[in-house]
Amino acid sequence: MKFTIYGSGCAKCKQLTANAEAAANAKGLDYEVEKVTDTNAIIDAGIMRTPALAIDGEIVIEGKVANADEIQQLLA
Repeated sequence: MKFTIYGSGCAKCKQLTANAEAAANAKGLDYEVEKVTDTNAIIDAGIMRTPALAIDGEIVIEGKVANADEIQQLLA
């Protein structure tokens, strides 16, 4: 499983990363994290608001910091 975090690297982006990792760990999943901070790459991905989270290439969260429970539900 691959998590892609889109954003500038701000505190919200870091919190979203930590929450995604916590959700995957709670489910015992293997994962990797990619962070995309390049503005053009974020726009090319179709993201208008950051932070954003994609799971295996599908954007599932945009413009907010989801908590670990919300992300776990997306992994079900």
